[in-house]
Amino acid sequence: MATAFITHADCLTHVTPPGHPEQVARLEHVLHAIEGFNLKRVTAPMAAEDDILRIHPASYLADLRRTLPSEGRKELDADTWMSPGSLDAAFRAAGAAVRAVDMVLAGEVHNAFCATRPPGHHAETDTPMGFCLLGNAALAAKHALDHHNLRRVAVVDFDVHHGNGTQDLLWDERRALVISSQQMPLWPGSGHAEEDGAYGNVMNLPLPPESTGATMKNAYTEQAFPRLRAFKPELIILSAGFDAHKDDPLAQLNWETDDFRWLTAELCALAQELCQGRIVSTLEGGYDLNALADAAKAHVEELIKAAT
Repeated sequence: MATAFITHADCLTHVTPPGHPEQVARLEHVLHAIEGFNLKRVTAPMAAEDDILRIHPASYLADLRRTLPSEGRKELDADTWMSPGSLDAAFRAAGAAVRAVDMVLAGEVHNAFCATRPPGHHAETDTPMGFCLLGNAALAAKHALDHHNLRRVAVVDFDVHHGNGTQDLLWDERRALVISSQQMPLWPGSGHAEEDGAYGNVMNLPLPPESTGATMKNAYTEQAFPRLRAFKPELIILSAGFDAHKDDPLAQLNWETDDFRWLTAELCALAQELCQGRIVSTLEGGYDLNALADAAKAHVEELIKAAT
């Protein structure tokens, strides 16, 4: 069995203003970091509109299309921008998540990593925000549930910023368990432990500023992993943000690259125990280019190890 690595050159055409942390170079560094790896390389398709409509209303897509600039850049909020290539990039990122689910559930590959941008876990039902346009991880979960008729899907988000969009999109989805660790306090301000979903299907793990990987390991070992075992997912989806790294400029957690490696290995072992190793991982944050490349490389190495 193999690990699928799904990406597309269109994801490099989403161009943000100079100095913006969510920049083209992020994906370029990830692609360079995994050069030569033994992966099943897959071209990300465009997501079908019907797939996007599993999570976002048609009115939201119409608004994005109306906003898309024909040249230059368009500011959606203080953090989130569009350029002429942004919607194609976003549809490729969403399409990669759908294709990854299809491949993993068909047994074509053991697991998959979607190296795409823009990221997705801050995009709410009808609101783009936090660099994000479409909810890729939530879409992967809904596709697995609705198209493949799975009964239980878990989403684990270890980006340093709370995945408010994924939480919003899956809040009422009793078939999905959403587990999210994040620095608290930190933008966007959500992710408190008492935010637990319409059916108790959300678990938030707030982590204090300046805490290290040891704090994270304790939270996952004591809380997240037992919850996953009790839920017994048939597929695990990862929102793989690497901005909890100690070198990241946008937050104040102090994880080392080996902490991302540990977390990935533990989640792979749990997936093997619970759902035949089925993992779909999609890239979220990470804004120090070298730290991002190192942590993403470690993440993919562990996915490959789990698939062999």
